[in-house]
Amino acid sequence: MTREHYIPFNKEFLLEQQIATFAENKKKIDDFKKLFDIIEHYYHYESFNLNRNLKQNYALFDPDLSLKERESFIGKSDFGIFKETLRQVLERGNYTKIAHETLDEAFNDSDLIGLNLSIDFNAFKDYELYVRGSHKAKEKVKKYIFWKKEIEIEYFDRVMIYLNYNEADYLKENKVKLGRMPIDPGSIGLKIFKRVPKNDLETIFPNAIPRMSLKDKMLLWVPGVFGGISLLSAQVIPALINMYTAYETGETIDLLNSKTSLNQGLIALGILAAYCFRQYNNFINKKIRYSKMLSDSLYFKNLGNNSGAFYSLLNSSEEEVLKETILAYAFLHKSENPLTAQELDNQIEFWFKTKLKTEIDFDVTDALLKLKNIGLGVETNGKWEALPLEKALIQIDELWDNVFDYNQK
Repeated sequence: MTREHYIPFNKEFLLEQQIATFAENKKKIDDFKKLFDIIEHYYHYESFNLNRNLKQNYALFDPDLSLKERESFIGKSDFGIFKETLRQVLERGNYTKIAHETLDEAFNDSDLIGLNLSIDFNAFKDYELYVRGSHKAKEKVKKYIFWKKEIEIEYFDRVMIYLNYNEADYLKENKVKLGRMPIDPGSIGLKIFKRVPKNDLETIFPNAIPRMSLKDKMLLWVPGVFGGISLLSAQVIPALINMYTAYETGETIDLLNSKTSLNQGLIALGILAAYCFRQYNNFINKKIRYSKMLSDSLYFKNLGNNSGAFYSLLNSSEEEVLKETILAYAFLHKSENPLTAQELDNQIEFWFKTKLKTEIDFDVTDALLKLKNIGLGVETNGKWEALPLEKALIQIDELWDNVFDYNQK
């Protein structure tokens, strides 16, 4: 599994882990908590501004607003600013954009539902998926009538889908199939899900339509067509022809044998029809399972839609920023000598691996930039050191005091 920047532990746990090294010094523990309490409030203020920016520039494309409300934002909402701000929030939250090659693999390999889904991508001007965190779990999937096989499924902990829909004229002109859910042409849809199978990413597209796989079609049509033709030509049709010919000519026939042959043929056709119905019913059952999976995803796994998704994204990005700051400051503070970025990166990743049995790719460049921006990290000749706690508290207090700088004459 690829290492990622996402830190799969909450900020309170990481803070407690770092202050444990000051167990003998109550004042340091209190100062450390005060420092990060102020930093957390400062980052929360940053998130508030990002949220206001997102809402302002998304309003014109928000399908949850009425047409009249959206029209009032003409000239006020800027798509470019919205997209750049959204990208910034996703980056802060350590979300990773999924390449279209990975999506193609998911479309071709369904782990759980065993069903081909057709998606008309002409519905979208653009679409993007972002993921964060992953884990593996054992799941049982049905292979045959009485046999279930246990397989290992890789899940994404969080998935955000961005859908920029085409205009109504384009959709009509290209006869775009929208599937189950109505959409508002020209709008931008955002959805966040939790625990989505890596190879079933296509299930979160709102216009995904179940289709028969080649295997399903072969199992249905090959026995039906060839078996039906064989039975009709070998038994049913000859028996009917003999009976009709005898009736027309007045000749006597072996009625018992003809009826027996006819009955056997009809029974065989009935069995064949039952088999074909069973194969088709298997496909219907797969569609029902897919519908249930979709309902579960929408009801239990959905964490936010459209502008409502901003709160989930901003909350997670705010926490990731704080966790990176806690770790970078704490490790620099504990070091007796200044550290290079690489040395700090190695120390933090080694701590996660040995202490928490977790491998991550700590984004040390971003963490040090955050420390520098709030004045808690100082670089000299490529080496970094943290401000002592006493000075750090003064610095962060001044930073917070200057957030609202109203000059009075």
